[in-house]
Amino acid sequence: MSLSFFVALLIICFLAMTIASLSSHDDSVIDQQTHLNKIEKIDSLLPQTQCGDCGFNGCLPYAEALAKNETEINRCLPGGNETIKELAKLLNKEVLSLYKDAKDSNLIAFIDEATCIGCVKCITACPVDAIIGAPKQMHSIINQYCTGCELCIAPCPVDCISMVAAR
Repeated sequence: MSLSFFVALLIICFLAMTIASLSSHDDSVIDQQTHLNKIEKIDSLLPQTQCGDCGFNGCLPYAEALAKNETEINRCLPGGNETIKELAKLLNKEVLSLYKDAKDSNLIAFIDEATCIGCVKCITACPVDAIIGAPKQMHSIINQYCTGCELCIAPCPVDCISMVAAR
C-alpha cells in the first residue's frame, strides 16, 4: 500500500466526517425551528395579559415552558377553559380544569370606596385594564374584565382591595 492510498483514504474519511457533522447540524437547526414554531403557536393561543398568575413572568415564558413540557396547560386563569381546550388540542394533552378551585376562579377584585385614596397603583398593576379611576379619585373594578389574578392587591398602600365572589 502506497502513501498516496493512505492520503486518499484520510481525505475520504475527513470528507465523510465533515458531511456527517453538517448533516447532524442541519437536523438540530430544523429541530430548533420546529420548537420555535411550537412556542409561537402556543403563545398565540394565550390571552397576552402578562398577568403572571400562571407562575411565569408573562405569556411567552409560559408558552416556552409548555413547549418543553415543564408545566401544565391549566395555569392560565385569564384564558379560562377555552384556552385550556385549545392548548390540549395543540399539544395532544388531556383537557384539565383550571388549576384554581372553582370557587377561587370565580373571585374578582373589589375596591372599598371609602378607603381608596386614588393612588393609581392598582390601575398600573392590572394586566387586563379592569380597574378604572383617576389620580386622587376613587377607583372601581369592571367586573366582566377582572380575571381574579390578585395582582392589584399587593401594590395598594391602604389595603382597600379584596377578592369577592363574582356576581
